[in-house]
Amino acid sequence: MDPHRLGLISTRLHYFQLVAQLGSIRQAARVLNVAPSSISRVIGQLEDELRTPLFERIRQRLKLTSAGEILLYRTRASHGELTRACTEIDDLQGLRRGTVTVAVVESIARGLLLDVMSTFWERYPAITVDIRVMGSQRAFDAVAEGECDIGIAFDIRTPRNAQRLSGTMLSMGVLMHPDHRLAGRTELRLFDLAGERVVLSDTSLSLSASIEEALSGSSIDFGRRARTNSIGVMADLATRGDGVALQTRVGVQAEIVRGALVFVPLRDPKLRPRKLVLMSRAKSGMSEAAASLATMLTAAIEALAGG
Repeated sequence: MDPHRLGLISTRLHYFQLVAQLGSIRQAARVLNVAPSSISRVIGQLEDELRTPLFERIRQRLKLTSAGEILLYRTRASHGELTRACTEIDDLQGLRRGTVTVAVVESIARGLLLDVMSTFWERYPAITVDIRVMGSQRAFDAVAEGECDIGIAFDIRTPRNAQRLSGTMLSMGVLMHPDHRLAGRTELRLFDLAGERVVLSDTSLSLSASIEEALSGSSIDFGRRARTNSIGVMADLATRGDGVALQTRVGVQAEIVRGALVFVPLRDPKLRPRKLVLMSRAKSGMSEAAASLATMLTAAIEALAGG
């Protein structure tokens, strides 16, 4: 059961949340399939009644004011509580219906999560899993704020009002076409990439900070073929032979297994392994289905150790 569809979340707050998430009335209107003027009118009415602006425009993008941030935080917490109430009511009725909300980074959504879902749905066939793909910090914030039940992300500390369930360290490596000159190596150093065209993540991914830290002050000369916020795009470019990509093997297992990509570990003292962490809201606030999914994900993440 969706609290908004049940009328437990007002249309005003639903519009407000989406505009806050997207930073644009026009984009929110496109998602909702309504006129931008309708959303503007609803937001305006909300601001009038609260007697304070909720957004300010900065560089063609709407940014929350202090009042807007307070309202968004409370709205998300309320939405999380109502979603949990709906799930618990379903559990009481013995229907095993409801929704589990998971916030994950793209690489997890491309592989590990989907592998676990098949097993989960064998036990909970009527449960809807709301999978939200986002950056690492945003994923953990979503759990801490009660917006999501479970979060999986890289290199982020667990917030106080959430619990860490599992974690593992993952080696960085180079993804490349099987015919690449370095594909037969068992390991590489950063200097081996001199002269290569490298596909890098942009600053919206936590992966970027790890790589830039390793490259700072380095004299290694390689071309930056592309920057992207998508692990899928990085993998696709490497598959086409249009460059090599730096990342972990998580999210590209399918391409590696079918031979479309080769993963060669990077062994370099300047490049630290990445920490993959699974967290959830407090156990007392989780449904049976959410707790079961968290247990399955814990086993899957622990199986990656040393990968």
